[in-house]
Amino acid sequence: MSKENSKTFFDIQALKRVLVFARPYKKQFFLSIFLAVVLAAFTPIRPYLIQLTVDKYITNKVVQMVVSITIIQILFLMLETGIRFYFSYITTWLGQAVVKDLRTTVYRKVLGLNLRQFDKTPIGTLTTRTVDDIERINDIFADGLIPIIADLLSILCILGIMLWTDWQLTLICLIPFPILIVATYYFKESVNKSFHSVRNAVTNLNSFVQEHLTGMSIVQSFAAEDREFKKFQDINKEHRNANIKAIFAYSVFFPIVEIVLALALGLVVWWTSKEALKLDISQFGKVMAFTLYLNLLFRPLRVIADKFNVLQMGIIASERVFKVLENDDYIKTEGDFAPPQVKGQIDFEQVTFGYNEGHPVLKDVSFHVKPGQTVAIVGHTGSGKTTIISLLNRLYEIQKGVIKIDEVPVDQWQLDALRNNIGVVLQDVFLFSGSVLDNITLRNPEIPTEKVVEAAKLIGMHDFIMRLPGGYDYNVMERGATLSLGQRQLLSFIRALLYNPAILILDEATSSIDTESELLIEHAIQKLISDRTSIVIAHRLSTIQRADQIIVLDKGEVKEIGTHRELLEKGGFYSKLHQMQFEKKTAVI
Repeated sequence: MSKENSKTFFDIQALKRVLVFARPYKKQFFLSIFLAVVLAAFTPIRPYLIQLTVDKYITNKVVQMVVSITIIQILFLMLETGIRFYFSYITTWLGQAVVKDLRTTVYRKVLGLNLRQFDKTPIGTLTTRTVDDIERINDIFADGLIPIIADLLSILCILGIMLWTDWQLTLICLIPFPILIVATYYFKESVNKSFHSVRNAVTNLNSFVQEHLTGMSIVQSFAAEDREFKKFQDINKEHRNANIKAIFAYSVFFPIVEIVLALALGLVVWWTSKEALKLDISQFGKVMAFTLYLNLLFRPLRVIADKFNVLQMGIIASERVFKVLENDDYIKTEGDFAPPQVKGQIDFEQVTFGYNEGHPVLKDVSFHVKPGQTVAIVGHTGSGKTTIISLLNRLYEIQKGVIKIDEVPVDQWQLDALRNNIGVVLQDVFLFSGSVLDNITLRNPEIPTEKVVEAAKLIGMHDFIMRLPGGYDYNVMERGATLSLGQRQLLSFIRALLYNPAILILDEATSSIDTESELLIEHAIQKLISDRTSIVIAHRLSTIQRADQIIVLDKGEVKEIGTHRELLEKGGFYSKLHQMQFEKKTAVI
């Protein structure tokens, strides 16, 4: 996992990009700024009223005015509390509104990324970007930018009224402030570095946990629990150490703030008592007021460095999120070809493709499939059979050549129209957490239950589904954990039948189904492929012998094309594959 270099100052450009997402909420944004100004103006009023009460009315025993000002202060305090509550609410609301819009934008972007991105990026990393990093952007509004503005305005207002009240006393009590400035700088730098480490550790943890929970069956099957647990402990220890460094910085900084405050209060008492002795006057009201001023002054100073770090971490998180949005490795959807009816003609013309630059998986592959034909693709593992399916669906972009459906290049097709007309049944079936019905229809409300039942009966799965608790409402759990691999494949076959595609692709679709289940669906397969273009990929040559055409691949190149009988008579690559499987089958018997 690459680690970002820490920065002394956050990226202003990134902040501007975040604020772009706040444009639809300009009213709330400017309202929060206005409330920050109001709160800043309110901050020094209560200490001033207390000084006025003590020095002018209590000293002169004007009881009625003391009572009146006390009532005013109570009402003023209630008003300030209400405004402060609404300020906190509106800033948090604004942050969550921006987060919602940004998360929607990012997820829409992720949905359109080229599958190559998912091949080389850990799922846990994308999860962190989409969920955790975007949530940190909320802090820019709720605990960062706007609260910092409010705190800075409060500090300026307090200092202004302190200087207006007694400029000499103000300068005296600010003598310890250089200590606080130095401490704040080092605190900010230390916590900033720690936060970077924490964010990287969180990403590593998410990636590790996501990957190992998904592959838990492999971990347990190979008795690797202890080894993987030790790896988790190492990553978790990095996370703990990063947090401890941040905690240490807080543990040092806050006592320093308290010491500086105590020194400032001591200087206030010393100076005012000296003045009172020298001039024989009472300084009690001023001492009280300056004590309150200093506490109000130090209250934002205690947290402003922390808030700055929160703001900076929100900006850093936004930079990570914007890297996802800036990713231009996505499937272009400019095509607008969407015919009302698809014949199903397929043409590959000198197609070259590689998942990594300089390592082609397919090399100048060319073949032609007529509408309604059943074509089988055979070859050793890694020969490029499944890659052909992915390219036909435009899950990846080819580097060279042209792929056409009905004589139109696939990049000129409307992407939804293209994929809606291609049904795929894969060997590795993925089922989402949810009901059997949801997984068959992919939560498409336009598909009635009656059609689902009809397709299930055609496959011979209806009786099995009805025996499940709840029938079609039975929860298959994440990845279909409560069903066998063969049952999951049968559900995906129902899904393909239901969408009635013009082109059907069976990628090892019967490899994990027992003989009885295979017999159940054989008649449905024949009925399904009889009036549509079908591509069958299988290691077992017995499943593709009736194909109209067989394409033999080896190391990404087309070696032979012909019917089963033609290729056997030719005595070439296909004949050797057939002989090897036949001999293996005989040996097993």
